[in-house]
Amino acid sequence: MKVTFLGTGTSQGVPFIGCPCPVCNSADARDTRLRSAIWIDAPGASIVIDSGPDFRYQMLRAGVRRLDAIVFTHGHKDHIAGLDDIRPYNFFQKNAIGVYATEETQEALRREFRYIFAEVSYPGIPQIDMHTISPTEPFSINGLHITPIRVKHYHLEVLGFRIGKFTYITDANYIAPEEMEKIKGSDTLVLNALRHEAHISHYTLSQAIEVARQAGVPNVYFTHISHQLGLHSDVENTLPAGMHLAYDGLSLKF
Repeated sequence: MKVTFLGTGTSQGVPFIGCPCPVCNSADARDTRLRSAIWIDAPGASIVIDSGPDFRYQMLRAGVRRLDAIVFTHGHKDHIAGLDDIRPYNFFQKNAIGVYATEETQEALRREFRYIFAEVSYPGIPQIDMHTISPTEPFSINGLHITPIRVKHYHLEVLGFRIGKFTYITDANYIAPEEMEKIKGSDTLVLNALRHEAHISHYTLSQAIEVARQAGVPNVYFTHISHQLGLHSDVENTLPAGMHLAYDGLSLKF
């Protein structure tokens, strides 16, 4: 199984023309962070977790030639806005794309993409095969076994996912003890770390480091990074052993 970071940033971390901050003006490609998403390429299954506004470019950049499913963590627009761009995969694969989401996230998808769910289907709209997932029950996609992990994003419940020894969590600022148990035993943990300053709904870098230590996972990569965190090269050098800043295009093999 290969995991590729399609994006490691946030809407506050995407490079912006005219922004005077060092990150937006950095020549280091690791500081160019599109909205957070990953691609999991496993035998028999090619899936993406979240399809934000940068989805089309991310898929082209990563060379994703086949897409079996999109799994959604939650319904915020920076994680769902790119769903319309599955249409080329519909066309070339000649099938609907699996969409895996909780009922709450499906409500957001229906609001944002009413035409996809309309009773009268307009020619050429995205074709999806909707699957309702439970926050508490494992599920499988083409033989790939996935365990949801419930986390809090302020008052909103967001799902992280464990796949084998790999765990992916974004948009969190609290993980209950019983959900932390689902993370333990992983070889690799991806966890959000927005910035240094306190935030109402995201872990800071120091908080994310402490959570990673509590989980006892040997390899940790931080994602969902805003430009306020600073330059990749500066932050990377301050991290404890076994912990790293993820960057767009980074691939991990399991």
